[in-house]
Amino acid sequence: MANDRAIGALLLLGSIVLLVVFFWLVLGAYWWLAVELVCTAAVVGVLGIIGWIGWTLATTPPPPPIEETQPPTPEASEKAESEKEQPPEQKK
Repeated sequence: MANDRAIGALLLLGSIVLLVVFFWLVLGAYWWLAVELVCTAAVVGVLGIIGWIGWTLATTPPPPPIEETQPPTPEASEKAESEKEQPPEQKK
């Protein structure tokens, strides 16, 4: 729990620092650099998510097939009961 709080605090602090740097770049003489950084981050983020989805789809094995089951019939349940009652054959 304490580890989660530390990670949360670092994320909050990092976002505040990046927000201040972004506004400094936008309001200063380097506004073009801020636009380039934001556009690059957006493209990298979207393509990274698409790549991660593709990797997951390519490396995840398919699930086993679902076998269709029939509801038990009275004859099948009688047969199963009779098989349970018979003793197993003994080897000589």
